[in-house]
Amino acid sequence: MQDELLSIGRFARLCRLSVKQLRHYAEMGLLAPVRVDAGSGYRYYAPEQARNALTIALLREMDLPLAVIAQALAAEPGRRAQILRAERDRLAERISKDQARLQMLERLAEGGLPGYEVTMSREPERRLAVVRAVCTPAEIGDKIVECVGRLLSVLGETGIAWEPPLWALYPLDLEERMDITVGAQTPQREGTPDLEFEVLPGGLVAETMHIGPYTQLPLAYNALFAAIHESGLRPQAPVREAYLVGPAEASQEALMTRLIIPVQESMA
Repeated sequence: MQDELLSIGRFARLCRLSVKQLRHYAEMGLLAPVRVDAGSGYRYYAPEQARNALTIALLREMDLPLAVIAQALAAEPGRRAQILRAERDRLAERISKDQARLQMLERLAEGGLPGYEVTMSREPERRLAVVRAVCTPAEIGDKIVECVGRLLSVLGETGIAWEPPLWALYPLDLEERMDITVGAQTPQREGTPDLEFEVLPGGLVAETMHIGPYTQLPLAYNALFAAIHESGLRPQAPVREAYLVGPAEASQEALMTRLIIPVQESMA
């Protein structure tokens, strides 16, 4: 039997891996040697283990966590495909976020910090028909789209009149779990089981206009919050976004979003 097995050194060379890697895979329960000599402690591998060893190395090169690799190797083919597709989707999401960061860096590199014009104005009281959701900061985009769909569906089914634009309301701090709201201004005062009403009080606000993809909104918020603090003012919740030109009306580069933050004089 031993003649059919490969020492850890020979097996490592066969799989183009290091002995250290193979020892680590064994410690993680990914690829155990088929035999360990009780006296010498030498480890031996079967040639047919090469496929799993090469697969582990390939998936590690793709930066998959060892725990995920272990699940994939132990799973039946159908379940293994599901695991790998889930990792593919996570990678695609990470690439999308990295592309958005690259675009912001390029914009900063070309013109420094964007020259957003921040103005102080008085915002009137607004009565909104709203739907709400709870999400993480990473889920904001998807949840806003979901809430817009729910809101427009209910407004259409009930025949409630509303005035563009659509609004989104956020807390000041982007916490791990936070409440977000999407609304539309309406004179109607009676809700439905799927619809609430919220009154946004009028008052002093700081505002700016962002033209471009939603992924670059942090640049506008940077300018807006900086101007608020430099003016000795205190930002108040909720932060408001008014979608003057949305994705259904224009390309990403032509989207137009009004950012509004209620403010009051600092007590410090």
